[in-house]
Amino acid sequence: MPTYILGIESSCDDTSASVLCDGKVLSNLVANQEIHKSYGGVVPELASRAHQQNIIPVVNQAILKANIDKKQLNAIAYTRGPGLLGSLLVGSSFSKSLSMGLEVPIIEVNHMQAHLLAHFIEDCNTEKPEFPFIGVTISGGHTQIVLVKDYFDMKVIGETLDDAIGETFDKCGKMMGLSYPAGPLVDKNSKLGDAEKFKFTKPKVAGLNFSFSGLKTGFHRFIENKIREEENFLSIETNNLCASLQKTIVDILYEKINSAVQETGIKNIVFGGGVSCNTGIIERFKNDNNNFKAFFPKFEYTTDNAAMIAMVGYLKYLNSDFSNLKEGAKARYKI
Repeated sequence: MPTYILGIESSCDDTSASVLCDGKVLSNLVANQEIHKSYGGVVPELASRAHQQNIIPVVNQAILKANIDKKQLNAIAYTRGPGLLGSLLVGSSFSKSLSMGLEVPIIEVNHMQAHLLAHFIEDCNTEKPEFPFIGVTISGGHTQIVLVKDYFDMKVIGETLDDAIGETFDKCGKMMGLSYPAGPLVDKNSKLGDAEKFKFTKPKVAGLNFSFSGLKTGFHRFIENKIREEENFLSIETNNLCASLQKTIVDILYEKINSAVQETGIKNIVFGGGVSCNTGIIERFKNDNNNFKAFFPKFEYTTDNAAMIAMVGYLKYLNSDFSNLKEGAKARYKI
């Protein structure tokens, strides 16, 4: 008998629902919230209200597109955390209500685990990573290096001490006058610039941890000083700034991951999260087959999506690893 899992993702500003059958995606819908662009970042209260408006139609369309009846669902998987608490509460409350109504199990999912396990979706990659591997979760809110020995045997061995890599791209992009979200625009503009034009100091952080706040501050001061010298500096040098900034961030990431490889002896590197679609990161790691082998998910599984939630739900379902209705949403939810 086929196993149908409905996944629901609402950790930040995207409302997503997906139906998987034995690990294969039948539907994966995402409703984006455009309202945050005018604020230059996600507004938590507006995000939770938008989730309330979107979640019923998105789930309904996911089931319709999967061409199944809701009564065929074997379980409901939802994002318990980490994320914005108000947004998580909308998804968790709806998921629990639906599981009660359909009398099927409820399965909680850690959002960060899901980013790494998205690689095991049937249509994600032709080649699945083998255990053990080093997981690298890079997004607007997280930067982590994870030792992954099995599907649910994970240990964070390095993480950012302050800002996330995606936030750094966005905030530095905003300093250059780029619209939100600025990360993809930094990536796009970097292709037209000289990555060696400007040099930025890389923070010195012990072990496998990261720090990006100093880079962000240094970048801001650099721009301010240059504008004092040349009023049109930004309009002249935006592409070169983007290229130089991106190279610096990629270098920091590369050095830390290379250190993790040296320490663990593990050469399979599995990326997940929205920043894993950055072309500078992909090119740097894909072209370095001597030190390690890099795995990147399909573009639709890099950003927040419910297919990865449903995938984890499917793996837990096979182990009868179910949750209960008493478990609440957790804004901070460690792997």
